[in-house]
Amino acid sequence: MSSYVIGLDYGTDSVRALLVNAETGNEVAAMVHEYKRWNQGLYCKPPKNQYRQHILDHIEGLEITIGGVLTEAHLDPQLVKAICIDTTGSSPLPVNKSGEALCLQPPWTDHPNAMMILWKDHTAVEEAEEINHLARNWGGIDYTVFEGGIYSSEWFWAKILHIIREDEGVREAAYSWVEHCDYITHMLTGNNDIHLLKRSRCAAGHKAMWHESWDGLPSKDFLKQLDPYLAQLRDHLYEETFTSDEIAGTLSSEWATKLGLTTETRIAVGTFDAHAGAVGAGAREHTLVRVMGTSTCDMIVASEDTLQDHPVSGICGQVNGSIIPGMIGLEAGQSAFGDVLAWFKSILLWPMDQMLPQISFLSDSQKDAIRKSFDEGLIEKLSFEAEHIPHTESLPVALDWINGRRTPDANQYLKGAMINLSLGTEASHLFKSLVYAICLGSKKIVDRFESEGVEIKEVIGIGGVARKSPYIMQLLANVLNKPIEVAESDQTPALGAAIYASVAAGIYPNVTSAMEIMTCGIEATYFPQEKEVVELQNYERSYDELARFIEEITEKRRSNVKI
Repeated sequence: MSSYVIGLDYGTDSVRALLVNAETGNEVAAMVHEYKRWNQGLYCKPPKNQYRQHILDHIEGLEITIGGVLTEAHLDPQLVKAICIDTTGSSPLPVNKSGEALCLQPPWTDHPNAMMILWKDHTAVEEAEEINHLARNWGGIDYTVFEGGIYSSEWFWAKILHIIREDEGVREAAYSWVEHCDYITHMLTGNNDIHLLKRSRCAAGHKAMWHESWDGLPSKDFLKQLDPYLAQLRDHLYEETFTSDEIAGTLSSEWATKLGLTTETRIAVGTFDAHAGAVGAGAREHTLVRVMGTSTCDMIVASEDTLQDHPVSGICGQVNGSIIPGMIGLEAGQSAFGDVLAWFKSILLWPMDQMLPQISFLSDSQKDAIRKSFDEGLIEKLSFEAEHIPHTESLPVALDWINGRRTPDANQYLKGAMINLSLGTEASHLFKSLVYAICLGSKKIVDRFESEGVEIKEVIGIGGVARKSPYIMQLLANVLNKPIEVAESDQTPALGAAIYASVAAGIYPNVTSAMEIMTCGIEATYFPQEKEVVELQNYERSYDELARFIEEITEKRRSNVKI
């Protein structure tokens, strides 16, 4: 009888479960569930960059998707050997001493500050700057050195510091804080002591300044200078971390009953979606794996001999074992990629959203059909028109920093910008300039890796943008001047999580062996077009000039504000 594993992948908008035959790598069943509360816009304030999610969205999605794939497959529950969870990150949430989320307990059930602080929440920009200033000037270890040298508002400590300063009630009620991937793992194993939780190596190392060389997390002496609460919190966190090929525990009897599985099902240590995606796509040395969705995460592995303890500046961290145990995992990324185009689409659809409901001679079903047709076809039409704009036509120049800049050199104060508009500028010109911007932002990441000695020979793209937009992928190949392969799986992060689960289950001795059997294939390859590569070099210079200008005026404006 074959053995099966489940990868459970929590994205920004939805969760998906993937049931995989661990012995063949065949994807047996998959199910996706969209978050109900999140899709209603609850607990979020986009103008303030506040993005919160209720953990109930994730618990409901877990039951629906895992139950769904098991029903579809008609498997004997004994054959499902392990589950691994991957999530967005850094997405921490406050918990009590047993490890239960505050937002599941009165009076916090509808309180945004007691919920999961989603990765894209940028309310902690001032706290991140404070952490960076202290790290460089306190006279001790610079705890940001393996985080790229710049701590981000998207990460663990900055978010906690912001919440506990803003909300005295949450400060008093939160015994500890847990990353999303660790929370779901803790919940499934049924532990009632947060100190028993095996914390994720990738979450701790890339987002919480954990490193072996300084005995784990930053010292209490450092943390108390930010806030005494953080020093106390350190005692309620962890020293040791674990890679995702290890066992966190087994499925509790409560969750075995809910899911229709057994208490023998192993639960692997949790991980982040991008790290799992890199494994699912076949991560290897000199290959950059780009998880291309609402944002991007750019993952690459390197041997210890290659880096020789050299900290790569301006990225999202380098951590031993965070992607493939035994290798250094390096992460970078863009705070917005698909989100840039989604934002532009929402601008173009605004008149329809406002006016269509008021048209009396159309039925509700007709209005819904019209709205759906525009929503589904707009990006495809813009892509077609943009692809056929002659090089002789003047294009706007745009920056991709609409949601700040993650890497290289994190700076969430930066905003998007656009120049070179004229009365001849059309929607397709604006769209093309935004596509150029997200691709050039990608190139800056590649350039930084290579300038720091991390050689990149090939690129693998995964995610919705990679599979659905040949126009963007060809342009990206031209901008990077490198071939780009596209992974064929719709669920590459979930597949990577399943690979981790197969090792935790003992089906394979290590992640590399499991990857040889279970990773997905390549469905398309885009090669640089020499003429286009040359044409884009002039445009890149304009992008660089605009970037320098926006950085300068942003810094000048901020210099007049006391932080």
